[in-house]
Amino acid sequence: MAEVGEVLMSVLSTIRVPRPGDRVHKDECALSFSSPESEGGLYVCMNSFLGFGSQYVDRHHTRTGQRAYLHITRTRKTQKEDDNNSGSGHPPKKKPTRLAIGEWIEGGFDVEQEQYEEDVKVVIFPDRQEVTSDDLAGMPDVVRERVSLSMAGLMSADSVSHTLQVQQWDGEVRQESRHAADLKQLDNGVKIPPSGWRCEVCDLQENLWMNLTDGKVLCGRRYFDGSGGNNHALLHFQQTGHPLAVKLGTITPDGADVYSYDEDDMVLDPKLPEHLAHFGIDMMTMEKTERTMTELEIAVNQRVGEWEVIQESGTTLRPLSGPGLTGMKNLGNSCYLNSVMQVLFTVPDFQNKSVPCHCNNICDVSESDNFSLLVHHRAKLGYGLLSGEYSKPAPDPGDENAPRMFKALVGRGHPEFSTNRQQDAQEFLLHFINMVERNCRSGLNPSEAFRFLVEERIVCQQSQKAKYTQRVDYILQLPVPMDQATNTEELQEAERRREEADSSAGPLPTVRAQIPFTACMAALSEPEILTDFWSSAVQAKTTATKTTRFASFPDYLVIQIKKFTFGLDWVPKKLDVSIDVPDTLDLSALRGAGQQPGEELLPEVAPPPLMTPDVEVKGILGSHGNEEDDSLYSPLLSPVLDDSTVSQLCEMGFPLEACRKAVYYTGNTGIDAAMNWVMGHMDDPDFSAPLVLPGCSSAPGTTPTESLSEEHLATIVSMGFSRDQATKALRATSNVLERAVDWIFSHLDDLESMEVSEGGRSAADSEGSREPPPGPRVRDGPGKYELFAFISHMGTSTMCGHYVCHIKKDQQWVIFNDQKVCASEKPPKDLGYLYFYRRVAE
Repeated sequence: MAEVGEVLMSVLSTIRVPRPGDRVHKDECALSFSSPESEGGLYVCMNSFLGFGSQYVDRHHTRTGQRAYLHITRTRKTQKEDDNNSGSGHPPKKKPTRLAIGEWIEGGFDVEQEQYEEDVKVVIFPDRQEVTSDDLAGMPDVVRERVSLSMAGLMSADSVSHTLQVQQWDGEVRQESRHAADLKQLDNGVKIPPSGWRCEVCDLQENLWMNLTDGKVLCGRRYFDGSGGNNHALLHFQQTGHPLAVKLGTITPDGADVYSYDEDDMVLDPKLPEHLAHFGIDMMTMEKTERTMTELEIAVNQRVGEWEVIQESGTTLRPLSGPGLTGMKNLGNSCYLNSVMQVLFTVPDFQNKSVPCHCNNICDVSESDNFSLLVHHRAKLGYGLLSGEYSKPAPDPGDENAPRMFKALVGRGHPEFSTNRQQDAQEFLLHFINMVERNCRSGLNPSEAFRFLVEERIVCQQSQKAKYTQRVDYILQLPVPMDQATNTEELQEAERRREEADSSAGPLPTVRAQIPFTACMAALSEPEILTDFWSSAVQAKTTATKTTRFASFPDYLVIQIKKFTFGLDWVPKKLDVSIDVPDTLDLSALRGAGQQPGEELLPEVAPPPLMTPDVEVKGILGSHGNEEDDSLYSPLLSPVLDDSTVSQLCEMGFPLEACRKAVYYTGNTGIDAAMNWVMGHMDDPDFSAPLVLPGCSSAPGTTPTESLSEEHLATIVSMGFSRDQATKALRATSNVLERAVDWIFSHLDDLESMEVSEGGRSAADSEGSREPPPGPRVRDGPGKYELFAFISHMGTSTMCGHYVCHIKKDQQWVIFNDQKVCASEKPPKDLGYLYFYRRVAE
């Protein structure tokens, strides 16, 4: 023991005690998906607090010289031991009051966790000498205290994955309404019975809310699928301003759902018993008859038949395991991420079957270095899925592969993907591709496999002159023409039966609209009529046709079926359709041909700008007598922009300044013209730069070049770029360093064309030497494809439900349902949401 004590003394300076804020990785290996439950356990570096599986800890020791590790192993208790700990003497479980995990958040869901026996000790490398807590008792005080404190601190600290899951799962705590304390209640003699309620406007008998000011009983909001209510409670608030309402059917002695229309949130009403008593309701005698809003949010509305078909529930599926057949644990509505990443790692460009770390030393990967982190965790996830090392025929509960670090990285800072709410798989796919694009500094860019060019041809119907634009895209969005259904009579009969049926009789059999895939393609390829197009040929608004074609065919083509749409009342809904998606595609006929022989192009002339009216330069200058004051005539340089068009473009996700420029350069001629401008200029280096008006050196309120931050310039120059390139990046991003760094790495092709002289000036800025910037790099080839994967969604909205994916591997369809990987018996290709095709060699 004396020898071990001497060894500990020699490494004592490398043993740290975790401080508040330190990130402790004690649930997952930094280089693999090993955990304390894995064979060999997990070794946590007692200096950096990074965790390593048994197969990688020697590598970390060799590279860093670190010798002291906390070794954590967990073994699951036997069923008998668990049963002995779950006798009837335990108190009953409390019902959840928050959309959270109960073991982490008070009031959350009580998730049954497997019980483990845990063994913890210090291991000293390279000889792997072991030191237990009991062994420390006979060692010098300085050793015993430091090592004991470090061990205790590491074991009591929240792991990074635990902290992230708490942040992601913890629903907002309901706050006390500001109206509750002094709520005005009318003495109108209204008394509400304990049952038998109906909406006072439409006689609806469910989802009823009583206004706490006047006692009006009205139906609630309409849900995504059209059910729920008719918005009469909301309309009543808009007419009266009475802010609080309670959901009838949720009232119990413990409380009820209270909504504040004014605060637009679920709230607490500490005076609820008093407010209910005013209308004759005794809160202590009420029983719950309807689901609370928390229960409604948690419970997923399952579309009849869809869940069973897509998950192939009616068949006995044969589990699969091996390389490329590894499932992924659901981290709380992370099925969208699991499905997308399973498909992406089927594409060779994204695969990496080598040791899962591109970094020379994981300790050198800074938490703020998105590039290194993305490369590392992408490689780590790829290795985990493809190597077969973590593949099991039937994973035991608690033994699944959980990509916690990867999910934390790709969601960091994003308002949606950083949460545990359900997300749209298509939006996540584009988000991940965007991350790859921004962080691919050199070498091959795997997202190029999906990148293609779209050609848009617009023909002015008055002059017959044309305009051609190209834009980059990664997904082909396919419209669903519901009027082309082949089973119209069957659908009409089902609708009639639905209207006549008693709602208490249960759900009717599902009748799904059958849409030919050819009809979807025809809807995509047919010309679109633009009724508000500003023609530079006739200098006026006129009608035009827009035709969309492929300017290049990618190696891998993603097709999105546009199932999520809006009804006539602008209520979001999902189209319940079956589409006979083919196994092979030939899109050769959709290749764009460019300018036709003898065809004239529309002149590149911007419409006359609209300036602030009734302002005269002479009048302003004359009244002030100061011609040097630029601010006096700045109204002349402020264009009158259609705010509604700008807002519509912004809501589509385009940068504000790009939207302003689109409206300005299309002369306020409407959303169609502005959208055309946006699509034609998305790849411009200054697409997001502020609008610069003719005759101005910079846009109002923007930063001139000469006042760019010298510190920002120096930072970018220190990364290996020229001052001129740094200036261009900062100018394009309003002098924001973080945005400028992202911008410069996503425009490397443009910057490489800027030849810099010894004086620091760019040759591209010299008069007469400017060349058109190179176009985006795309792969092109034949337009013939075969289907190899598809992702399906179950549920009524992208914000709820479940995703699974089917992938064709060695001529066998395989279903990936989170951690479950099985041979598919009947792949539901007609119900998919995202389809993935690969090019067929001719």
